Amino acid sequence: MKILWELYISWFKMGLFTFGGGYAMLPMIQKEVIEKHHWATEDEVMDYFAIGQCTPGVIAVNTATFVGYYQKGVIGGIVSTLGVISPSLIIIMLIAALISNFMEIEWVAHALKGINVAVCMLLIKAIASLWQKNIKNIASFVIFGVSLVLSLFSGLSTVLLVVIAGILGVVFSKAGLLKHD
Repeated sequence: MKILWELYISWFKMGLFTFGGGYAMLPMIQKEVIEKHHWATEDEVMDYFAIGQCTPGVIAVNTATFVGYYQKGVIGGIVSTLGVISPSLIIIMLIAALISNFMEIEWVAHALKGINVAVCMLLIKAIASLWQKNIKNIASFVIFGVSLVLSLFSGLSTVLLVVIAGILGVVFSKAGLLKHD
């Protein structure tokens, strides 16, 4: 029961204090899931993010579900998912109940603009961390480059880009150019 409570509280905190979606949540996931509770390794969290990108739904919710399931099965997945979505549900219900023209309040609009800037910084930090851990050789840089070019200049869906990157990973691994750590 203790671990279920810890899963809920940890994911609740991440849901409460992270603006900007799953990638902005990466630093908090690293601190809570990897460093504090040791529920997953960095590689496992990256795998959860990759799978979360390919599956329907929000990356943060999918990652919470994967980590919870890995720890305590179905009930762990449910508890973690409830933890990460509870803050948003509570906040949205409060806003809907208390403020009719939320965005028209000047200080709220300014606060959200400031939060958006901070989210950009969190995304840059997450990208730098992902880069450092995953772009380790020429083959991984080629996969990154192909993915970047296709995402910027083609209309391919994110799922198809991930599939292409996966295929390139298999091809490069078979050729001995990409090693699994």
